[in-house]
Amino acid sequence: MNKYKNISFFEGLNSLRFFAAFLVVMHHSETIREKNGLYNFEWLGLFRNGTNAVVFFFVLSGFLITYLLLKESHKTGTVSIKHFYVKRMLRIWPLYFLLVIIGTLLVPVVFNFLHINYVMPYNFGQTWYYFLFFLPGLVAFYFGHHLLEPLWSIGIEEVFYLIWAPLFKIGKKKILPILLSIIVAKIVLLGLAEFWIKNALFVYVVNIFRFEAMAIGGLGAYFIFNRKEVLSNMLIYKKPIQLIIYSTLIAYLIFQGNVHNVVWRNVFETPILSGILLDFLFLYLIIGVSLIENNIFKFRQKFLSYLGEISYGIYMYQLLIIFAVIQFLKKYLIQLSPAVSTLLFYSIVIIAIISVASVSKVVFENYFLNLKKKVDKSPLK
Repeated sequence: MNKYKNISFFEGLNSLRFFAAFLVVMHHSETIREKNGLYNFEWLGLFRNGTNAVVFFFVLSGFLITYLLLKESHKTGTVSIKHFYVKRMLRIWPLYFLLVIIGTLLVPVVFNFLHINYVMPYNFGQTWYYFLFFLPGLVAFYFGHHLLEPLWSIGIEEVFYLIWAPLFKIGKKKILPILLSIIVAKIVLLGLAEFWIKNALFVYVVNIFRFEAMAIGGLGAYFIFNRKEVLSNMLIYKKPIQLIIYSTLIAYLIFQGNVHNVVWRNVFETPILSGILLDFLFLYLIIGVSLIENNIFKFRQKFLSYLGEISYGIYMYQLLIIFAVIQFLKKYLIQLSPAVSTLLFYSIVIIAIISVASVSKVVFENYFLNLKKKVDKSPLK
């Protein structure tokens, strides 16, 4: 039997989830420190990976969800859309709507009570329907940057899940053409947004709905699911090629726009094509870490795996916590040397975010995750 048709757990991916979430933490930390006049690294590429990290999550989601659908279809001959939706709801909705309640209803009350000099760019009445229908990205478009901004990517994933399960079921014998069509269609739309249609809303929506990243993740799942030979035997995963590709990805994540070189700009800053390239680099990393026996990176440590398990909470709570730390400690941090200020800030932020995410996982999220496990074991159709 094909060894790749019945994988129950992809080793190392929890660690990658944590690394991606932490890149978002660094991005928001430096942006907020810069806005508040604190010493910062906002200019350095390594601290500007928030969007790249979210794109990684999109590729990973497309990879995992498509693999699960392929596996279910192979075993049962069909896909239970109801089952699929219930599991996604139990995993994503509780924390998503908790943050919506905190950010739109509780935070304004706390700010007013503590006399915090921050004006919310919107109120609950203006935005509830965007959050309810999983279009939080439009809140940023219409009202500007805000404390619930990370929720935009959750909305994108929910819309993708809503579409992908029934589309998969209808066209399960044509998954490869469907995935390729999604990528081609998105490239066409990106081209229109880049070179022809200049309507601000159209450009914004086309750019945030990164369905091509999810489809590329889906291509990876389709490839490994139907792979008969050992993946480690592939030329592209031989050690010298790994060194080249991983070095390229790491260099990009560290430097990005800090490198002023024609070749670098052509590779990493060409509209549309550079984004597609990055999606495939992330897919290469996902497959390498989880399935390649001789991969340079393994990331199997228990502590990293645990941090990956709480990465959803890390991602969701981080902006509120970063903002709170700045609000309460800014007058102290600004008096310290850059090195001490940075070390103290990140020490507090990291401890606070991990603590809050851990508590949230235990006292709130696990209740719904246990329900999800029951759904996994049930014959629900």
